[in-house]
Amino acid sequence: MAKNSSIARNNKRIELASRYAAERRELKRKLLDVNLSDDDYFAAQRRLSKLPRNSSRVRIRNRCAITGRARGFHGMFGVSRMQLREMASFGEVPGMTKSSW
Repeated sequence: MAKNSSIARNNKRIELASRYAAERRELKRKLLDVNLSDDDYFAAQRRLSKLPRNSSRVRIRNRCAITGRARGFHGMFGVSRMQLREMASFGEVPGMTKSSW
């Protein structure tokens, strides 16, 4: 089980990213515009740098929905590799069984 502070920090990042997503998208669109004047470009760049650092999507860490583990995350199921194996062993994942030979 991950530390509660790590899980809470990640949840805060998810919330911040969703709150600032539209503003960040608009500023990045302005920065890619080749017809923008230099003053407007630098103003948009300055506003983008003033946004909270944790509001960026790349700072969000994928975590297991059950344990909060950050490593070994399986994106299709949203759980870590250990939880996925345990769920497959108990038959909780349709069509998946633990291999044995």
